Amino acid sequence: MHLPLIDGFGREHTNLRISVTDRCNLRCFYCMPAEHVQFMERSEILTFDEIERFVRIAVPLGLRKLRLTGGEPLVRRDLNVLIRKLAQIKGIEDIGLTTNGILLADQARDLFDAGLRRINVSLDALDAQKFAAITRRQGYEKVINGIQTAKGIGFDPIKVNAVAVRGLTEEEIVPFGLFARRTGVEIRFIEFMPLDADNAWDHGKVLYSNEIVEVLEREIMPLVPLPNRNPKAPATEFVFADGIGRIGFISSVSQPFCMSCDRFRITADGKLRNCLFSTEETDVKVLLRSGSDDSAVEAAIRSSIAMKKAGHEINAANFIQPSRPMYSIGG
Repeated sequence: MHLPLIDGFGREHTNLRISVTDRCNLRCFYCMPAEHVQFMERSEILTFDEIERFVRIAVPLGLRKLRLTGGEPLVRRDLNVLIRKLAQIKGIEDIGLTTNGILLADQARDLFDAGLRRINVSLDALDAQKFAAITRRQGYEKVINGIQTAKGIGFDPIKVNAVAVRGLTEEEIVPFGLFARRTGVEIRFIEFMPLDADNAWDHGKVLYSNEIVEVLEREIMPLVPLPNRNPKAPATEFVFADGIGRIGFISSVSQPFCMSCDRFRITADGKLRNCLFSTEETDVKVLLRSGSDDSAVEAAIRSSIAMKKAGHEINAANFIQPSRPMYSIGG
């Protein structure tokens, strides 16, 4: 019998984020440099078989939920093949995908047929020009088409993740609220976090969740908290008072939820991270490729979880931004 993955603060870990690539077809300023990005060698990236083995080892330890990330996961060839492998593992109850949506329309049917049902689309603006300014690439219409295609196929839920940046995205708040009401897609506003490749983040650039709530309630109508919220979920969710339109907030800066966190991560190159903001990693790829048995991998997972800190310390004077930017860690 395997004991669950519990850290030194009593938090049980059942949710794994798997980065399948560090490559991306956009260059969002809060995630990647604009040009001359140094990507990992393809030989350094975990194979689908290695990812599947890692998940199979972690399931007896209590792993139940998976989310595939990048970079942009849909640039990884034949991603639907990996999803089919993971969906067939007994004990996995939920698989999600976070994508920028550029390639979603082309791949949505294959992803759905492989067993994927939950999709989060990263989209920070509903204005095409502002989209281009944030992503430093074109493709707004492709993202909207991807959302519409996924909805037509039957993906549910579909959530849009919008990073909230002061001085840049205030004008997007009301359009996103109306978008949620019009489409049935949940909008999740995410406070700007210090994971940018340029190390240009500061508190003054964070557009806080409570400010967004004030705008939505003033310009549209009051928001009502959704009942029966999952206490381990990162988002606080609301619905407009008339029951039409769901809005979520991930308030990592203003209202950290670290003490309820049940997530850990594996990077595309096989480094285990117990926190998005961790400054330490555990190399499991070397175990997966050196002939080590499952017990060695399990021991590495347990060691990583045991070393997890109480919180990310973004608001502390001694906070150290991770050396890896978001695209290299996995969103």
